[in-house]
Amino acid sequence: MKFNKIILAALLAVSSSSFAQTNYDFVVEDIRVEGLQRVALGAALTYLPVQRGDAMNKFRVTQLIRSLYSSTHFESVKIYRDGSVLVVEVEERPTISSIIFDGNDDIKDEQLQESLDGANIRIGEPLDRTVITSIENGLKDFFYSIGKYNATVNAIVTPLPRNRVDLKLTFEEGDAAKIKQINIVGNEVYDDTELFGQMELKFDTPWWDFTSETRYQQQTLSGDMETITSYYKDRGYLQFGITSTQVSMSPEKDGIYITLNLSEGETYTVSDIELVGDLLGYEEFVRQLLPIRTGLLYSQAQVTYAEEFVSKYLGRYGYAYPTVTTIPEINEEDKTVKLTISVDPGKRIYVRRVNIEGNQTTADEVLRQNVVQLEGTWLSEGLLETSKSQLSRLTYMEEVEYETVRLPGEDDKVDIEFKVKEQASGQFNAGIGYGDATRLSLQAGIQQDNFLGTGKRVGANISTVSYQSTAQLTYLDPYFTIDGISLGGSLSYSEFDGGDFGTVRFNTKRWSLGGNIGYPINEVNRISFGLTYSDVELTSDNTQFEQTRQFYRQFEDPNDPEAPIDYASLLGSVTWSRNTLNRGLFPSSGSSQRASFSITTPNSDVNYFKFVSDNKWYYPLSRNQRWTVLGRIRLGYGNGYGDVDGIEQVLPFTENFTAGGADTLRGFENNTVGPRGVRRISSQALTTPNGVPVINDPSQDTLTLSSRSLGGNAMAIGGIELIVPTPFVETEFDNSVRTSLFYDVGNVWDTEFDYDAVKDLRLVQTQSSQVLADFSDWKYYRSSAGLSVQWISPMGPMVFSFSRALKEREGDDAKFFTFNIGSTF
Repeated sequence: MKFNKIILAALLAVSSSSFAQTNYDFVVEDIRVEGLQRVALGAALTYLPVQRGDAMNKFRVTQLIRSLYSSTHFESVKIYRDGSVLVVEVEERPTISSIIFDGNDDIKDEQLQESLDGANIRIGEPLDRTVITSIENGLKDFFYSIGKYNATVNAIVTPLPRNRVDLKLTFEEGDAAKIKQINIVGNEVYDDTELFGQMELKFDTPWWDFTSETRYQQQTLSGDMETITSYYKDRGYLQFGITSTQVSMSPEKDGIYITLNLSEGETYTVSDIELVGDLLGYEEFVRQLLPIRTGLLYSQAQVTYAEEFVSKYLGRYGYAYPTVTTIPEINEEDKTVKLTISVDPGKRIYVRRVNIEGNQTTADEVLRQNVVQLEGTWLSEGLLETSKSQLSRLTYMEEVEYETVRLPGEDDKVDIEFKVKEQASGQFNAGIGYGDATRLSLQAGIQQDNFLGTGKRVGANISTVSYQSTAQLTYLDPYFTIDGISLGGSLSYSEFDGGDFGTVRFNTKRWSLGGNIGYPINEVNRISFGLTYSDVELTSDNTQFEQTRQFYRQFEDPNDPEAPIDYASLLGSVTWSRNTLNRGLFPSSGSSQRASFSITTPNSDVNYFKFVSDNKWYYPLSRNQRWTVLGRIRLGYGNGYGDVDGIEQVLPFTENFTAGGADTLRGFENNTVGPRGVRRISSQALTTPNGVPVINDPSQDTLTLSSRSLGGNAMAIGGIELIVPTPFVETEFDNSVRTSLFYDVGNVWDTEFDYDAVKDLRLVQTQSSQVLADFSDWKYYRSSAGLSVQWISPMGPMVFSFSRALKEREGDDAKFFTFNIGSTF
């Protein structure tokens, strides 16, 4: 800016001086503007504070030149007199034809363009050359702040025809200076190693510690200084301070030496806590909830928490802008401190209007169903955060932010501005997928979670994979009533081949019709009820296992034992769900719990019940939540109840739980973990040497095991994952690509399997690797560990898993690499 003023002053002096050599006291009879190319004559005349008939003088010349330069259209301006004609000769600023960035690695093109936009340097705009130097210097300062002291920035302006230019910014970033040494002086209470452990900046790290930050960054150093200060003040050192900081550089500008000088002081104990000001009559209640206690060491963290707690507490009642300050009174004689917390709640703030911006597809009323902060009521920070969380959990919302806007002239009213960014909420599928378990799959259909912007979920899908063909219609209205009651239904038909699914061989044809209704308990809890009618036709290879014999008894036809089995059921269900996740897709914090209990009605052909519980917890390890720990556990149990026609009911084996694959136990082939089918073969009739038959001996029966899993009626599967930043992927793609290191463990077992009845029988006609195990033992678990990458690609979701089975059983089918394309996860 100072440089601009110097140039302008010089130009004014030259122009005024040249004009002063002539007789400038004249009346303007005409005005002639020369040198215009793109700027219209009419537009140029609007910048001239002179008209025909005006008397010219030195002051008007200065005013005229200043006005033309302020229009930002002109590179130079000259004023002449031709008789009574005022001649204005201009040279227009060149127009920017293109902007090119070359050599920038640490700064993205988008960030650079934002910086240029602030200086009004855009394609199609006039180029102000005086701004170029300040931009170069500003970018150099940025590189210096991240330790790149050898970085250079050059702006190259290339003239083009018709007074246009190309602007090219070239960067030579160089290598960042590494921290060679950090010295801490003045610390006696805590040694260097302990304080270094609190700092993000590191030096002299081992080669394998690639996550440590050894590159010098000014902002990181400032953060480390705040961390050390908090470390001391949270432990009673009230008057701790960093007295000075020295940062020196090696002559080659590739090494940084940092010295921090500390003044530790002594510890102080809290002697008294006093609350003053207006606490709306809740002083004793607030006092009991404060974390600060007399007789304990002073803690800055507890003081900060106390201030935030009081502010949030007042915010619940509409006092959104309270002033809460803590005044320490230090007694140097006994090293104690009295804390006086002063509270001024200010005025109660009311919400005038709630505005929502950025929703191009979703209707306002759909989003407002999730906003619990109402217009006309007092402002509550808790309600705003709840509103943001509920909006963020919508699968068609990518980002949600809000801000409170105070109204001019109104000290007790605000507007709330919600800014949302939508993401694709549905897709039309017509493609081919392939997975190592599903093999070739064909699918076609449409799924829309935000149908026509109404928030309703509508789907019509037809798919076929190696083991199943499905046609399904689904509908869900999550806002059936204004109170948040949901209503949905589905109609489906499927054909299933257990042999290709990884289980024992059986085929089913099933069609079902169901409906459900859900009720919100509060912002995060929900309960729903469902009722589904199903008709199943079951065809098997006529192999009856010990685990399926009881089920077949009630349906088998003695005259046609190979006839298909047909049974119908009416299944009622109740589901409770709780969701505090921060996002609907790829969450990084919060938790979700879901528990469902379903049972067939007594008039069904089969009587059984099932219980399933799914739980996930996300614990972020870093502030940006790119490092997160995920813990999950899934439990399930099912069985029959009562009897039908005198036959005790069991869980149909078609409803058994299975495990293995991307959704349960990675490292094992899909649906292959669990009890094997056990077939008992009666002994042949024995005869004496004279050919006299004797009675068969059951102890001489033999067993065979299926090579495939039959599943079980009980399941417990869990795991822990460390979600890490995906290498070579930018931060903005975290919502579409996720990488994690995992450990999976679990088992599927059959509580009704009678191991004692068959454990002494001889096992024949089986693979040499198989052994008869107690399939009713829940401790017969498996485990695996590995790396998983999930990607929401334009083709659909993709899951890649590299895993190794750590605990496997005889007959298990372990897989090192698994992948699926075009399937959900």
